[in-house]
Amino acid sequence: MKKIGLFFGTFNPIHIGHLVIANYMAEFSDLEEVWLVVTPRSPFKAKKSLLDNHHRYQLVYEAIRDYPKLKVSDIEFNLTQPNYTVNTLVQLEEKYGNEYRFALLMGEDNLKGFHKWKNYEVILANYELYVYPRIGGDEVPRTLKDHEAIHRVPAPIMEISSTFIRKQHRAGKNIRAMLPDAVWKYMDEMNFYR
Repeated sequence: MKKIGLFFGTFNPIHIGHLVIANYMAEFSDLEEVWLVVTPRSPFKAKKSLLDNHHRYQLVYEAIRDYPKLKVSDIEFNLTQPNYTVNTLVQLEEKYGNEYRFALLMGEDNLKGFHKWKNYEVILANYELYVYPRIGGDEVPRTLKDHEAIHRVPAPIMEISSTFIRKQHRAGKNIRAMLPDAVWKYMDEMNFYR
């Protein structure tokens, strides 16, 4: 059974930090593929800076086109909002449970608040977590520190943010080096984040 890492995000836009982490997990852990799960725009929080779902999906698609171990998923687009990861996992199990075993990818910063997630105990009992390092922040709760389902992966520390990219792009700065080429081209053609 193929082991798939799920990397959730708004990817607004996807940048080289996301790509480096996803590719590192696919190449240097026991995960066979990483699916980048594009989180939909919440109808309850219409953020002006958040591109429509199909544009963000397309940006991810463009970014990973040459990476056979990376896939893009829109599984959350049709789920009731607000959605919780545990619901997405149920959907994925119903759809692919016989073919794939799923695990979650998250940054150390997300692990620190993981105990606040809906049904986090259920997730931990049934799924492995692959955690990549982030700089700074609070301590991880003791119950999660040495949990057998949590694997720390020494991926490169990537401190690039989509927020920074959007802001600097709007300000006229050259942020091209922080984006995969195909993402930059699509963003530029569509005149996004200006």
